Parts: sequence; C-alpha cells; structure tokens
Amino acid sequence: MHIPFLGGRRGEPAAALDAEGIAELLAECELLRSQASGDGVRLDDSAASLEALDQMVPRWRDDEETLTWLGNDAGLYLGTVIVRTVAGAVWRIRRDGQPVVRLASGREFDVVAAGREWAASGAPQLAQLYAEVAEY
Repeated sequence: MHIPFLGGRRGEPAAALDAEGIAELLAECELLRSQASGDGVRLDDSAASLEALDQMVPRWRDDEETLTWLGNDAGLYLGTVIVRTVAGAVWRIRRDGQPVVRLASGREFDVVAAGREWAASGAPQLAQLYAEVAEY
C-alpha cells in the first residue's frame, strides 16, 4: 500500500510527520470494520479481535478489488493492534510510502503484505502473526 501524501514534502522526512495523526489514519480500515461488523465481530484493537477476524467466513475472496482492499485493511488493522498493545512498537512510513511497524528491537514488520496474504489464503492467521511479533 503506497500512501504518497504521507511522504515528505520539500525534503521533510516522513518520520517527522505527526505520528498520532498517521496512527489514527492507518487505524480507520473502513472495509474491514464494515465486513467484521456485518459478521458480528467487534474490532476493539485487541489481540482477541484478531482471533475473531481469523474465524470470519472469507466472502471477499470472490471479488479481486475487495480482496485487495480488505487485505490492505487487515494489514493496517494488525499493525494498529501491534502499535497499541506491544511496548515500543511504532508506525514508520518507508521512503517508498509503505507503512510498516517498527518494533523496539528495531525489526520492521510489513503488516500490509501480511494482511494481503491473510485475505487471499487465510494463512498465516492474524492472531498467529500478532503472537510472533509480540515475542520480539
């Protein structure tokens, strides 16, 4: 997911942008929240909500456009849960505009790629990814 308007202007590095504003923008995940709500899943930015998402019937796989959008949203939601619950985890926007989660260890995690994989195949599960990342 490339978010060009989050990149720096006039040489301003993306890291200098308002971190809280970026986090709120990335947490929106409208399509995922709509799909989850329709299935009775409440997205409360918790690890338990990731488990609930993993149990949803993947109706979105029949529509390529929805699949891509939902995959992006799932990755951004996974990142939101990590940033809000794992000590030292923060959003970082790479120079190419891709949002990633940076852990306190310095390791970066491409949550959007992970979300796309999950939306397309259901594996690895979001809760499993969260558990692996939370260990670092």
